[in-house]
Amino acid sequence: MSNRLFQGVIHQMRDAIDRTIGVMDETSVIIACSELGRIGEVNESVTSDTMASTGTFTLNGYTYKSFGNHPKPEYAVFVSGNDAEAVKYANLLAVSLNSIKQYYDEKYDRSNFIKNVILDNILPGDIYLKARELRFNSDVSRVCMLIKITNKSDVSAYDVVQNLFPDKNKDFIININETDIALVKEIRNDIETKDLDKLASSIVDTLSSEFYTHCMIGIGTIVTGIKDLARSFKEAQVAMEVGKVFDTEKTIVSYDNLGIARLIYQLPTTLCDMFLKEVFKRGSIESLDHETLFTIQRFFENNLNVSETSRKLFVHRNTLVYRLEKIKKITGLDLREFEDAIVFKVALMVKKYLSSNPVKF
Repeated sequence: MSNRLFQGVIHQMRDAIDRTIGVMDETSVIIACSELGRIGEVNESVTSDTMASTGTFTLNGYTYKSFGNHPKPEYAVFVSGNDAEAVKYANLLAVSLNSIKQYYDEKYDRSNFIKNVILDNILPGDIYLKARELRFNSDVSRVCMLIKITNKSDVSAYDVVQNLFPDKNKDFIININETDIALVKEIRNDIETKDLDKLASSIVDTLSSEFYTHCMIGIGTIVTGIKDLARSFKEAQVAMEVGKVFDTEKTIVSYDNLGIARLIYQLPTTLCDMFLKEVFKRGSIESLDHETLFTIQRFFENNLNVSETSRKLFVHRNTLVYRLEKIKKITGLDLREFEDAIVFKVALMVKKYLSSNPVKF
């Protein structure tokens, strides 16, 4: 916030209010005053605890009124005198200056600008004009991460993440809603996807181990140019949703590593229904019991290796072969054949996708 803005208002009101008036910040330093010589003074009689008062208060012949962000005010106006007129002037000044401050923050605050960019609340043609006005570096590489809080806690996850990334000129923490926090981070050109995964992992670990707050993180792709931040944020959202469908055990999902899940997620549901009917002509996938589906999952995890899968399942090799023959009889697909296994694997993912009814972006 520019002190000169406050000083300009105080200067204009000096003649209308025939008293000493001014503004001090949270460190008790006078940053604007009708008596120019007092700018820079430290008012030791007013402490941060005193400024936290919601009403007007008087000290040493002056009336004060705090204003700014709650619950901790950032500034206080002061007017000489402790009479009713001084109280009225202090209240009027506080309302006026607070309104000016809010307008200034909305117009010139970089975080608000970034929020409008990633949420597509600003016209593409206005992005670079606004970036130039804010002296925002548009040419560096950045990435968007979406942090979704999955359990309620007394700790503010937003404050925790802000403390993890204190450089407000390079990293932006944005509250999307009660559960979602966006992190727009400036990164070096040599950063790779695995480095972003490590960064996301440190956020998850800090929130869970120190503050007992659990979260899931979706990571978009690295972009250069401020206009593409909206795309990176949408990718983080897609990664989050795809992860909730196909990788329910993962807490960190990167858009770069979605693989075939991304393709399935983008398919129309009507096409998915047609595919399932085509694959399971003989019998529906619902006819397979839980034990059979578990066996199939382990068979895929062990690269279609019968011996290794039977060992991991603690069953005889012939028992596993019998189960695979049963699956072939029901579905017409022999999972020991690579092509049939691929079709069945994709079909399982499509079925899971249709059952989840995910949100589209």
